[in-house]
Amino acid sequence: MDVHRTFGEVVFWEDGRLRHAGRIDMTRTALEGFGKTLLASDEVVVEATANSMAASRVLAPFVARVIIANPLQVKAIAQAHVKTDKIDAGTLASLQAAGYLPQIWTPDAETERKRRLVARRYQVVRHRTRLKNEVHSILHAHLLPKCPHADLFNARGRAWLAAQQLPDDERAAIDRHVRELDRLAEDLALLDREIAQDAIDDSAVNRLMTITGVNLAVAAGIVAAIGDISRFNSPQKLVSYFGLNPRVRQSGLGAAHHGRISKIGRSHARAMLVEAAWAAAKAPGPLHAFFVRIRARRGHQIAAVAVARKLTVLCWHTKGEDYLWAGPSLVANKTRAMQLQAGHPQQKGSRRGPAYAYNIKALRDREMLIAARAEQSYERLVTQWKPRRPKTGARAPQLGRTK
Repeated sequence: MDVHRTFGEVVFWEDGRLRHAGRIDMTRTALEGFGKTLLASDEVVVEATANSMAASRVLAPFVARVIIANPLQVKAIAQAHVKTDKIDAGTLASLQAAGYLPQIWTPDAETERKRRLVARRYQVVRHRTRLKNEVHSILHAHLLPKCPHADLFNARGRAWLAAQQLPDDERAAIDRHVRELDRLAEDLALLDREIAQDAIDDSAVNRLMTITGVNLAVAAGIVAAIGDISRFNSPQKLVSYFGLNPRVRQSGLGAAHHGRISKIGRSHARAMLVEAAWAAAKAPGPLHAFFVRIRARRGHQIAAVAVARKLTVLCWHTKGEDYLWAGPSLVANKTRAMQLQAGHPQQKGSRRGPAYAYNIKALRDREMLIAARAEQSYERLVTQWKPRRPKTGARAPQLGRTK
């Protein structure tokens, strides 16, 4: 089936030949009627589009299985100068019959629901950022000085904003943006609560939160994007899934050329990993030393992406254990914040909870000292690296190791 928004083009592969079956409406009733005409041993192939998951759930009870094809790889395998819906549907059927159809992993209903929650939260955050930038652009256009407070949109910042002299239309626009920000803040709080309620008993999310720079939003987004992490048999597979692996071009006996990252995969999860990388780069520890080393050679933007790739490798290694250099008080504080966000009651009284240690500066300084020593150990390890001799028959020398 070549699926569109309102219809799907259907082609059957029977006895080594293609048979065109016309179009069906992309509605639940029409798909159920079409499913009843199929055999229990049939296989249905559709490309990954916005409504392919819904079509898969409707047709799955009527056939042996529903396969969702990777559209990028299908395009690379079967490019044609003549492209119609009928030809595209026939291409899917032919590739499946020949055993060359590139498939994608299909998440279960619960993982798909988590993906929708995380995606909606990401959209709300982006909308808030866009509104804040519009307010800043209005102030910049009228030569107003920078807000003396840390946040323009907290109570003190809004009081300063209300005292500025602006044209009436610009003042109305700012008031409209501020009201929209307040409404979005309510929506964001509801989404955060629902995400926290799902993640509070999820062991994978709790282990990911032990990594430096990874908070609840990032951990929940990663788990929603990958589902069961055990389906990746190596960290390189997970890096490639997020599109953080570099493009490689090599032909013949020439040296391989590494370019920019592929960016193939879930862009939302990749953006969250880069956001976590910036936070990890500011905290003492091996990740900070790694960021500084890459920044000295390639710049801070590439260094942040490299840290995001390192975080992806760490996520794969936390399948059965916590992050080695996790700060106990910081992890306890993250966990308690997740519980409060999920709606758990506050604990009042003389009894101290596990997150109380985060309020003691001496304990925080002790954990930061341990992380700083780990950072120094990484720096000493890097200084001991030496260039290796090229392998026999290699065309280009290997300049050194990379980590």
